[in-house]
Amino acid sequence: MFSGFKNFLMQGQLVVVAVGLSIALAFSTLISTFTTAVITPLVRAAGGGGVTGLGFTVRGQLVDLNSLISAIVYFVVFVAVIYFAIVVPYRSYQRKRGVAVFTEPAPTKACPACLSDGLPLEATKCRYCGTALTVEESGGLAAPA
Repeated sequence: MFSGFKNFLMQGQLVVVAVGLSIALAFSTLISTFTTAVITPLVRAAGGGGVTGLGFTVRGQLVDLNSLISAIVYFVVFVAVIYFAIVVPYRSYQRKRGVAVFTEPAPTKACPACLSDGLPLEATKCRYCGTALTVEESGGLAAPA
């Protein structure tokens, strides 16, 4: 039982996901601190430097636009860092190994009988309804009569 669990944990994709998640959490903390310590004070200063900065009150409740702008900046910076620090190098590494990742999906076709999408172009039979598929001369699909 334990050896099966160990084999499950040591699968390549699971390890990649675990490492990616750990790195993402570390970047998240770093970028959160950056937006709290740098971006939020700059936004407050741009809004007049008062207690509210960019914001207003409605019936005594503060609508804090500083936090919203900081969260948007945080999200954009976080996604950019993840993309350029993890996705681009990983895609390059996998391309060198001959594996295509994060690419456009392969073209597919639809079954004319049941209208199911996602069938491979080379499919000769629909996996959902079993209809035999043929290719017309014009390149479209047709179900045999």
